[in-house]
Amino acid sequence: MSGRGKKPAKPASTPHKNKSVKAGLVFPVGRVRRYLKEGRYADRVSPGAAVFLAAALEYLVFEVVNMSATAASANKKHRISPRHIQLAVKNDEELDQLFNGVTIAEGGVPPHIHASLLPKKTMREKGVAEDTRSQEF
Repeated sequence: MSGRGKKPAKPASTPHKNKSVKAGLVFPVGRVRRYLKEGRYADRVSPGAAVFLAAALEYLVFEVVNMSATAASANKKHRISPRHIQLAVKNDEELDQLFNGVTIAEGGVPPHIHASLLPKKTMREKGVAEDTRSQEF
């Protein structure tokens, strides 16, 4: 034979796994690395830096969404709105510090009534206090 026959079958190779699957992340590690390179933050960018940054971003997003879902369920809503994100961020001290200069559109303001605007507490007379108690039979 002239050797032009069928080529021997190659061993079955495993399917290609991207960097996000290898790291066990949902956020795209390759895209984060590309943005790090294009941003010119440093002369060289290691692959581990992109994995670490993607993992940190994924954790922050998880925290914000989890707390926003809690705020939405407290308001008896099934959908997270910008208002719920605003309430979640303002109620957490560390996230509030991270989002210090950030304005969330349609977020509103945190509920707060100044103490001077609340009605004054007055001392009740003893006769009024006795009348309000429940009667014993």
